[in-house]
Amino acid sequence: MSAIPRTVYEEEHELFRSSVKKFLETEAAPYHAQWEKDGQVDRALWLKAGEQGFLSPSVKEEYGGVGVDFRYNAIVDEECGRSGFTGIGWGLHSDIAVPYIERYGSEEQKQKYLPKCVSGEIVMAIAMTEPAAGSDLQGIKTTAVKDGDDYIINGSKTFITNGQHADLVIVVAKTDPTAGAKGISLFLLEAGAPGFEKGKNLEKIGLKAQDTSELFFQDVRVSKDQLLGEEGMGFIYMMQDLPQERLNVSIIAIANAESILEQTVNYVKERNAFGKSIATFQNTQFKLAELETQVSVARVFLDRCLELHIEHKFDSVMAAKAKLMTTDLQCKVIDECLQLHGGYGFMWEYPVARAFADSRVQRIYAGTNEVMKLIIGRDLLK
Repeated sequence: MSAIPRTVYEEEHELFRSSVKKFLETEAAPYHAQWEKDGQVDRALWLKAGEQGFLSPSVKEEYGGVGVDFRYNAIVDEECGRSGFTGIGWGLHSDIAVPYIERYGSEEQKQKYLPKCVSGEIVMAIAMTEPAAGSDLQGIKTTAVKDGDDYIINGSKTFITNGQHADLVIVVAKTDPTAGAKGISLFLLEAGAPGFEKGKNLEKIGLKAQDTSELFFQDVRVSKDQLLGEEGMGFIYMMQDLPQERLNVSIIAIANAESILEQTVNYVKERNAFGKSIATFQNTQFKLAELETQVSVARVFLDRCLELHIEHKFDSVMAAKAKLMTTDLQCKVIDECLQLHGGYGFMWEYPVARAFADSRVQRIYAGTNEVMKLIIGRDLLK
């Protein structure tokens, strides 16, 4: 398929991409079907990825990383999205959770945790969502009450990616329930802390190889040293970091849409109906032409968003536009491609079927697409 040449990446980035692609082919492809049955990937995959430098490559060298820019993270996201290996929770770890420690952590916290996050010895999760508070982060009920030099955390979280594997969790809690957004703080909580329990691995309609859990906190005592950044600044930190999270989701969306579209083009050439290839039908050609055009346009826009992010010019409104457009398009492309597969598109063994189930959550997490519309609309009308 003809496409506008990509200019966001340079030669060294493509060499890195080749390494990631080869790694996924050898270390994930043969096992992902079993991981879907298990409900989580093999923990050893994290250590192998760490050895290859695929985890949090943007972490500075002094903390065990290589100090490169976000384009290397994006390449890992693209290749995971393109392969359909949705059980691999590296994006949540590298693009979303670890950066909180990089940006807001104390020197002691950085020295203690970042090297092991890079090596894969520590898997991170971030506990925002609660049973009664999804995209409304100000509505959380989990509390962290001061007790001398400690805090006592009580509450629960749900839909937590990497929840079973997580060794270190960023817990979003209210330190002042009367202060609204200004009363939210972040805490670093290690697995195994007394009173901290991981619930069951949740059964989802898609992302079946990705461990997603409930977390429970009952009188969990943490020292003030486990406060991440300043007390009361948690909501501001989250708002500052959400654009990168939404960019991560967008990158995966378009890479996955491109891959499924390419597979569908190949499929319709081989599949016959009424004595001829379904690629010869006008409906097939019109559908594929429409999807290819929309994906090509989205790719150019998204690459520009990535460039803006590298230049520190990617704001929350642009992130909302990217997340809204790319995830809506991802779901549309996969739905249309499934239709072109006919009955086989409904069979789990076909990548398009798994992509159909996996993609649906993209319009929900990292802020629902309805919230993205609110962000964009309010900016237009301010």
